Amino acid sequence: MAPLLVLLAAFLIALIAIRYFRKEHDLPQAARIGMSVMLLFTAIGHFAFTEGMAMMLPGFIPWKIEIVYFTGAVEMAAAIGLQIPSLQKLTAWLLILFFIMILPANINAAINEVDFQEGTYEGSGVNYLWFRVPLQVLFIAWTYYSAIRMEGLKAGGVKAER
Repeated sequence: MAPLLVLLAAFLIALIAIRYFRKEHDLPQAARIGMSVMLLFTAIGHFAFTEGMAMMLPGFIPWKIEIVYFTGAVEMAAAIGLQIPSLQKLTAWLLILFFIMILPANINAAINEVDFQEGTYEGSGVNYLWFRVPLQVLFIAWTYYSAIRMEGLKAGGVKAER
């Protein structure tokens, strides 16, 4: 739930800031900023809750701690890449692939009732998937529309006047 709230809050703040400082609406840029802030927020979790996040990975996967650190670094790199015009589309496609690849870990964590923040097997369980799977789809769509499909589109196609 927290990543969704961070995404939406950062998006709204960016939208207001772009409107105020640039005198225009740029929904895709505000959405990319929101996604970048959310990615930085979730990346922090990889370093703050490393043991619990390692518990999310299936037992047969080796180097769990290293994978958690690596995926945190990937999220930070994606947050930066979304803000660099020459890297934006490539970053978006790789981020979509990343979101697809981490979904099995989230499913595994739900099935095993992992509470990654506490590092226990007392999480919300399978009911969590009713939120997590649609959230993952939202992240994929958000990334696609803000960085690939609608890049450069400004609401109304004109600069807003103040």
